[in-house]
Amino acid sequence: MSAEEALVVSKKRAWYTPAEVSLHNSSSDCWVSVFGKVYELTNLLAAKKGPLCQPIIQFAGEDVSNWFDESTRDVKTQWDEETSLVCPFLPHGRFLHVPPIEPVSNWRTDFGSPWWRDEKLCIGSLSQLTRKIRVVNTLTHQEALLEVCSEETMEQILDRYLDHNSHASSYTWKTLDDGDFRPLDMKKTLEENGIPNESDEFEKLRIADDYYTPVVHLYFDDDLTVS
Repeated sequence: MSAEEALVVSKKRAWYTPAEVSLHNSSSDCWVSVFGKVYELTNLLAAKKGPLCQPIIQFAGEDVSNWFDESTRDVKTQWDEETSLVCPFLPHGRFLHVPPIEPVSNWRTDFGSPWWRDEKLCIGSLSQLTRKIRVVNTLTHQEALLEVCSEETMEQILDRYLDHNSHASSYTWKTLDDGDFRPLDMKKTLEENGIPNESDEFEKLRIADDYYTPVVHLYFDDDLTVS
């Protein structure tokens, strides 16, 4: 499985990595993120088409939070000296659901909530911090390197691992702790399970991120050789 194939999102998730969002970077497959939320805009773009879609298509797969005011959660505004009006700040051009500066006859307001406020278009949250773990199957000795969201529980990480092993639910997930393999609480995150994210410490010590990757060991529940 290639690195890109491993990132393909086969189902809706609560959390997405920036790398996963970045794969959806065209008009026919368009995701963007705004203030930690991920929006799937493919069908909206297909229905509307036209020049107002172009700024969104240009930045498909990216975070566009800088288009919006964090306090109002609406498009940023600026003072227009020529018209003496407060108008939208649109360095990349006007985009879908942003009203025109001047009155026009073809502007419709019956679309409901603008897309950046439409919860129906929000498919999940963007992780604020991702980390990598190595999953080792003790039965088959296969390994998989996963980039996961720090906010995800072990159950949600297991769901990611299903793309590598469809029987992942038949295993007990453990970590090596002081020489003993300790079962993980699947309803807790890695951090809550005592597997800390040490990237900040590595950065302080100028150690490469890939110097050490936490390992999770999978024990097959029906393997009688495992106590």
